[in-house]
Amino acid sequence: MIVSLLYKVTRKLLSVPAVLLRSETVKDAELLVLQHENAVLRRQLVGPVRYEPADRFWFAALSGLVDRRRWGEVFPVTPATLLAWHRRLVARKWDGSAARRRIGRPPTRAAIKSLVLRLARENPRWGHRRIQGELARLGHGIAHSTVWQILHDAGIDPAPRRTGPTWREFLTAQAQGIIAADFIHLDTVLGKRLYALAFLEHGTRRLHITAVTAHPTQAWTTQQARNLTADLGTRMESLRFLLRDRDGKFRGLLHGLVPSELACRDGELGGCRCAQALPSGVPRRCRAGRP
Repeated sequence: MIVSLLYKVTRKLLSVPAVLLRSETVKDAELLVLQHENAVLRRQLVGPVRYEPADRFWFAALSGLVDRRRWGEVFPVTPATLLAWHRRLVARKWDGSAARRRIGRPPTRAAIKSLVLRLARENPRWGHRRIQGELARLGHGIAHSTVWQILHDAGIDPAPRRTGPTWREFLTAQAQGIIAADFIHLDTVLGKRLYALAFLEHGTRRLHITAVTAHPTQAWTTQQARNLTADLGTRMESLRFLLRDRDGKFRGLLHGLVPSELACRDGELGGCRCAQALPSGVPRRCRAGRP
């Protein structure tokens, strides 16, 4: 241990004359390298260090002034890395990459980004799709996903909560006045497919299977709705909304039911993508023969 300590002390003492004999130019070059390395590290506090073209040029210019024996103590990169940078620079000149078009969507202009953020701040209840529509009216074609990303990067909610109720809140509040209609397919042992027309009262969760057929039509569906209206009687007075999908066979339900007793909100309820007319468990229970 004493020998090791004497070796380290002797090495430090012998390095003092070497420092004194170095020229001022070499010392200045080493200081410049260290200062620039610190600047790069302060610029990139998170993640791996990435050198920009200006950084590479600066290190390459100072490499000829620093003693090779001190590269490991001063330079953040090795001579092999400098040579690799130079090879890529030369290759870029001759491989045509400078004239090659970039793949993907071009970047959004700064003026468009500023306009998106301005519309979002002045209209806090607008979502990204509403902002996209306003930009289209102004003659700026931009995808709604791009508007969403701009708002997200700026820390603005791309889909702020509206003052009106959500779809779940609406169903909960209006459950007593909603009846849903949908087809349930049943396969027989011989492979024949049958279709059962089902109505579900959301308030009472009462399920009505009106009839079964192999070839449902619009006229057949309308007649089954009329039969259900007669069976429900006075309970029809509390039903205000019909929940259905866009199947063409449901279009006659408005003509088969009394409009004052049951109003169909096709554009708001039936056309909504999230409008599941019957819960997923209902068809399974029907196929299994359970109530």
